[in-house]
Amino acid sequence: MSLFTSTVTRGAACAAAFALAFASSGAFAQKRYDPGATDTEIKIGQTMPFSGPASAYSTIAKVQAAYFKMINDQGGINGRKINLIQYDDAYNPPKTVEQVRKLVESDEVLLTFQILGTAPNAAVQKYLNGKKVPQLFTSTGAARFTDPKNFPWTMGYNPNYQTEGRIYARYILTNHPNAKIGVLYQNDDFGKDYVIGLKAGLGAKAAAMIVAEIPYEVTDPTIDSQIVRLKSLGVDLVYDITTPKFSAQAIRKIAELDWHPVHILDINSQSVGGVMKPAGFENAQGVVSVNYGKDPGDPTWDNDPGMKKWRAFMDKYYPEGDKNSSFNTYGYGVAQTLETVLRQCGDDLTRENVMRQAANLKDLSYDLSLPGIIITTSPTDFRVIKQLQMIRFKGERWESFGPIINDDD
Repeated sequence: MSLFTSTVTRGAACAAAFALAFASSGAFAQKRYDPGATDTEIKIGQTMPFSGPASAYSTIAKVQAAYFKMINDQGGINGRKINLIQYDDAYNPPKTVEQVRKLVESDEVLLTFQILGTAPNAAVQKYLNGKKVPQLFTSTGAARFTDPKNFPWTMGYNPNYQTEGRIYARYILTNHPNAKIGVLYQNDDFGKDYVIGLKAGLGAKAAAMIVAEIPYEVTDPTIDSQIVRLKSLGVDLVYDITTPKFSAQAIRKIAELDWHPVHILDINSQSVGGVMKPAGFENAQGVVSVNYGKDPGDPTWDNDPGMKKWRAFMDKYYPEGDKNSSFNTYGYGVAQTLETVLRQCGDDLTRENVMRQAANLKDLSYDLSLPGIIITTSPTDFRVIKQLQMIRFKGERWESFGPIINDDD
């Protein structure tokens, strides 16, 4: 073989290898689809409590449907329209199972998105992982939904409830070290995770400081009797782990009793329009919670570009929605996160790649994130929101105080 022939042969081989590598890159990657994805459509499934005891959350689903309507009007994602299929599960786990099976087996969605509630998500977690269908950005902060080792097809969105509980414990130890704590909690994994976090944060002082742990069931008509009991036990700090209907009841009943304990409320029930206003602004003064997003009722953000963009979106796509509700800012923010994941998927719309991209979010900050709050995930870290800031209710809105607190602190 001549030197010329050998050089040409080696050159051709190198060129062929380069072409193969280039073709396998994003530029010339072949389109890959799983059920729910085509050249023109991405089908997404969701259950939400449009009825039942947690129906206050249904506005989250409505704002997300409006968001993807906006995206579709703008041409979709990588040329594909989003088909968001939504069913009512009434915050009832057996109904969630029925509806999710329908989404997977009849509607053949590519993924499920933002199923709401700890118990509803727990009811379908093994099923979806067995089917290898993404259970993406679940609307719960229970620790079991950020466990990539045991549930690689499940990724939660909300801050970890146990971490939130530890943050409240730190606040209590710093500001109310002699408090007599009464715990009111929903009797499921949602409530129990918060109790675990509080006790872990209080450490050796937990047994002496917590004087009562009183559960309620989501089917209870009211929690008035639980509030009366807490007062009778001499509680001076209420650790209130409830969903919106019961949060508003608790705030109102505490006021009716002319009782003035320190009141800590979980992040899931801080909506001004959905909780504080129904409870009565005059009754909610001084309630403490945490947040990671801009409060739409805070004039601090009136000229903020992200808030202006959200308000313009609401005016056009969800005009009947409450512009003072953090549920509507929350739903918008999660929809933006899913949009990022789907755009990163490009033309590889397989379920495996959806999870790969969800676990590859880097330093993201969205329209309504508080300054300094970023989203980063990895194959070993499925926590999406890992930073929080303390807030206190004053007047008709929440006010932030203190530094940004990191989950890992």
